[in-house]
Amino acid sequence: MSPERRKAMIVSAALPLLAEYGTAVTTSQIARAAGIGEATIFRVFADKEELLGACMKEAVRPDHAVKEIASIPLDQPLSARLVEALEALDAHLTRIGTIAGALMAGGHRGRGASGDPTAPRDRGRPGSRGVDARAASMAMIRDAVADLFEPERDSLRLSAEQTAAIFVGLMFARPRLTAARSSQAARADSPGGTNATAPQDPVDQVDPVDQAGQADRADQAEGDRTPSSSALLEISPAELVEVFLHGALAPGHEPHERQNPHEPKEEG
Repeated sequence: MSPERRKAMIVSAALPLLAEYGTAVTTSQIARAAGIGEATIFRVFADKEELLGACMKEAVRPDHAVKEIASIPLDQPLSARLVEALEALDAHLTRIGTIAGALMAGGHRGRGASGDPTAPRDRGRPGSRGVDARAASMAMIRDAVADLFEPERDSLRLSAEQTAAIFVGLMFARPRLTAARSSQAARADSPGGTNATAPQDPVDQVDPVDQAGQADRADQAEGDRTPSSSALLEISPAELVEVFLHGALAPGHEPHERQNPHEPKEEG
């Protein structure tokens, strides 16, 4: 087995254990799950930190979501196709949030391109590794979603690619409090707890799920048991698809045309 395939096998075995135990998972546990000797792990990974970084990199890869979207039958109604796509992307973001939450709770700090965790990072700069990786991931997801619009291409206001870009943008902006709470629970249950020191950036990636739940977590930290305003805004995949395809107004309603205050009023 090649080193790359062995790495992939070890990471695959480690991901569910990392989600369950956080950074407290041992290389011995991972080796048992992978059916290999513990020493084999250190033939392909320099140390446990490198293995944890590889797990985060695997979690943020969009391949699984793209494959699921590509398998959606095109003979279904468009609304059903889009709901399935959103569910696949939800699962992808939940996976990212779970793994990132586990790593952050345990104080894991990713290494830069040099492999030195103390090296300065270039996250957020155009052309940097993190920005390029995110752009490539978004392009893969957008192209997969664009294929779902192909049967309706002649009926679209914009191209399938433009329509897909708007839809994916709405998807990532949609409040996803359920997944955010799952990420928070993973951190609370991990040995580091919610008060553990967060890393600067596990793998030059932002946790998109964590951002959605910040306001809700602040309410809970203060002991406020009433639903937060963000929790009341949670939108299901079906609801987002309905608004995307049919607009914000209920059937039978038309937008009110407001007269421009700078236009002269018509004389009666």
